[in-house]
Amino acid sequence: MGCRKKSLTLMIVVAIVFVYGGKQVDGQVHHVVGQDSGWDAASDIASWAAGRTFLLGDFLWFGYSSGLHNDYVVELKTKEEFESCDVSNPIKMYINGVDKISFEEEGIRYFASANPDKCKKGLKFPVETKSKSTAEIQSSSSMKTTLALEPTAPSSSSTKFSGSALMIIAALIIYQMGV
Repeated sequence: MGCRKKSLTLMIVVAIVFVYGGKQVDGQVHHVVGQDSGWDAASDIASWAAGRTFLLGDFLWFGYSSGLHNDYVVELKTKEEFESCDVSNPIKMYINGVDKISFEEEGIRYFASANPDKCKKGLKFPVETKSKSTAEIQSSSSMKTTLALEPTAPSSSSTKFSGSALMIIAALIIYQMGV
């Protein structure tokens, strides 16, 4: 009977791990523009966007006050419109206050404040969407360059486990303890 209880406990723990264990590395990323500050002139959107990788299947979330005139987001067609903050002919306007945008094809998209003054003060950013394979190639080539230019000391913790792996290890320990 004790062995049967152990097996049942292990099966329940394994089922929980697979159901609630978290997303895999290949999962979609939900980018919240400006983090806690949201889409706002006080946010440093350029710093927020710097260094981020946007992949096919990811989502971009804009949060802002929809009731204020021209505080919404526009998507512009060209780099020239983006750089000059010419928001007079956007290809898309987002006016709901919370907008979710999916990345379904590679390329560069230009987002800006519908208010030209706020756009000129930096409330804008381009998004370059890449496929996973393109991002991996660029990441590995930039890593090689970084390693060649700046050697670093070995990390004290070179092994990283995902939440799922840790839960599986915990389940095996519990099983071995006879709980």
